[in-house]
Amino acid sequence: MHLIVDAHEDLAWNMKTFERDYTLSAIETRQREMGTTAPEQNGDTLLGWPEYQDGSVAVIFATLFAAPLRSKEGDWDKQCYVDGDQAYDLYRSQMDLYHRLVEEHPDKFRLIQVQDDLRNILDKWRRNDLQSENPPVGLIALMEGAEGLRGPTELEEWWLKGVRLIGPAWAGNRYCGGTREPGGLTSEGYSLLETMSSLGFGLDTSHMDEPATLQALDVYTGTIVATHSNALALLKGSDSNRHLTDRVIRGIIERGGVIGVVFANAFLQAGWKRGDGREQITLQHVVAQIDYMCQIAGDAQHVGLGTDFDGGFGLQSVPHGLDTIADLSKLVPLLYEKGYSQADVLSILGENWLRILKQILPDSL
Repeated sequence: MHLIVDAHEDLAWNMKTFERDYTLSAIETRQREMGTTAPEQNGDTLLGWPEYQDGSVAVIFATLFAAPLRSKEGDWDKQCYVDGDQAYDLYRSQMDLYHRLVEEHPDKFRLIQVQDDLRNILDKWRRNDLQSENPPVGLIALMEGAEGLRGPTELEEWWLKGVRLIGPAWAGNRYCGGTREPGGLTSEGYSLLETMSSLGFGLDTSHMDEPATLQALDVYTGTIVATHSNALALLKGSDSNRHLTDRVIRGIIERGGVIGVVFANAFLQAGWKRGDGREQITLQHVVAQIDYMCQIAGDAQHVGLGTDFDGGFGLQSVPHGLDTIADLSKLVPLLYEKGYSQADVLSILGENWLRILKQILPDSL
């Protein structure tokens, strides 16, 4: 069985913004949203619990995400904050939502906080062929943008709530430079990283500006990853600081980290925009990103999947050949054709992220 780990899905943001119900199938959600503004604003969903089952998606990094008010896209964009107190409230509400989800649907979703949680989820999936019931999907809580923290002293609170990885930036903030808002780590940023490391958080460098990432690679003593980022070198013509330079890719690899490849067409071909059509982008573009980073590493131990599905884009903005997350398995024959072994493919689809989780998750709370 090719178990898949997807290192980035904005489930809570979608549940809060569009009232999406991820216990349903993607097809049912699309039918429910016909005639609403959700497909216009975020595209047709790619996610649903039946599709997780069909695609053997065993573990998801489920994000906490809200945007600063300056990035608000319209009245529909509800998860926006004006200050740290509002950001804290929004992030806490999303974390509470995940807790309710697993309490109300333990047969479908489980929150992974400690090593035993992960082992139990994986055991259920690996014994799936012998079971009449489908296994639950494991959720790893990832804070995207650290403005939900009013200061490093609150990190322990979030650890106890279940957060296991933190990406300090989305846009730039008081901790460091971010997407479209460049800059290095601030003094508050260094303090944040020091406390994160002492508690055992994984550091997600996605969205961090290159100078901030390079500084973090020098000082952060814990696990470092990029859950959803692509290689800038394959995006000719792009000058966005959102994508990873070779220097950053090498730095993450040297630290034993993993990089999750994003499936958004705009991250696979520079200049692509919604309305350009899907036919020109295929899963071969995803394979090219995977292969590029594997070639830098010299092996397949540092690349995974971080689809970012439903993260501001949907079906209309992903490669031709994908209809839902169940179609991620279509990567398998393409990777074999590229010369990757079965062990390599298993690593890329999920084992690399599972190795990272075994480093981060504590034995007990």
